[in-house]
Amino acid sequence: MSFAANRRTFILGSAAFAAQFALPQSGVAQLLKGGTVPTVDSLKVKVLTDSSYDTPRAGTSKWVKVTRAPFTSQTDFRKTLHNEWGLSLALESRVGTDTRNLLLDYGYTTNALLNNMEILGLDSAKVQGLILSHGHFDHYGGLLGWLQKNRDRLPADLTLYAGGEDNFCTRKAVRGAPGQFAEGGVLDRRELAALKVKVVLCPDPTVIGGHAFTTGTIQRRSFERVLPNTFVEYAKKDGVGCDIPEAAAKAGGKPVPDEHLNEHATCFNLKDRGLVVMSSCGHRGIINSTLQAMEVSGIRKVHAILGGFHLFPADDEYLRRTVAELKTLNPDVVIPFHCSGPNLITVLREQLADRLVTSTTGTEFTFGA
Repeated sequence: MSFAANRRTFILGSAAFAAQFALPQSGVAQLLKGGTVPTVDSLKVKVLTDSSYDTPRAGTSKWVKVTRAPFTSQTDFRKTLHNEWGLSLALESRVGTDTRNLLLDYGYTTNALLNNMEILGLDSAKVQGLILSHGHFDHYGGLLGWLQKNRDRLPADLTLYAGGEDNFCTRKAVRGAPGQFAEGGVLDRRELAALKVKVVLCPDPTVIGGHAFTTGTIQRRSFERVLPNTFVEYAKKDGVGCDIPEAAAKAGGKPVPDEHLNEHATCFNLKDRGLVVMSSCGHRGIINSTLQAMEVSGIRKVHAILGGFHLFPADDEYLRRTVAELKTLNPDVVIPFHCSGPNLITVLREQLADRLVTSTTGTEFTFGA
């Protein structure tokens, strides 16, 4: 898709979805007239769930303020932060005195999510919108339980923004001999509907809450490929699953390697600094994700790239090529989470040490004023 076509799609999608957050009319008009993505004054990213915890002594960077919470509760020493395979982020953005609070992904289990939100002092009642990056259980596993506990404290028109139909496909994991699969999870829209959560699919770039924007489906623009992960079924059974006829026809009714057709990245345009791009898992490639954000926004300056980069399965050559491409994009800050892998950290320390900031469960990153 051309840049012009992407921009037109972005603007149209933005107008439709921004209204759900009752933004001031002047803000909507400015977006439509200017044809640009929103600009925020500041952004806080709090890591609610990730795979590890480290010393409270955080790394430093002139571009981002980094703080880490103590690993135990300040009111009950018997409670500690829970680490698990998965990722959940709380996003708080500000424009003047106007703030938005969004949750991006929900980790593997509800127990970890609720526990960590309590210890980190995050009030669920402040959440105004939900984003799902892609259809893997370690990114939506905690969602339904969190909703069941907190739904009556959340907005009546609460909306989940998902990248597309692919987010609701049934995933499979290879177990034992080739062709033998175990269940890998599926997000059931009927359960979301029962909890009165509206689902909006965002295969095209979409403004969320008037502050954030999503990339839409991430196109392949670089050397990156989808590294081995799950298998997927492009079918609906007993009302559960996804409806993607073309993909289903190609699959022939069998589980096929997962290409994450509708994965999307969540982004902010930070005043005077540029794009903050969050990939969550980056199955479509962290370089591809960033290039997509640059194209749909029309902004060339990348301030920060953060999230899961799904590079733990990558060999050394692939890692080094990825870091070389990151250097070309010239971000001020690179913050790997979750599935990025320790080998990537090693290469980043060698080649981009002045840009690298590390993260753990309980870390908060503040960008901008």
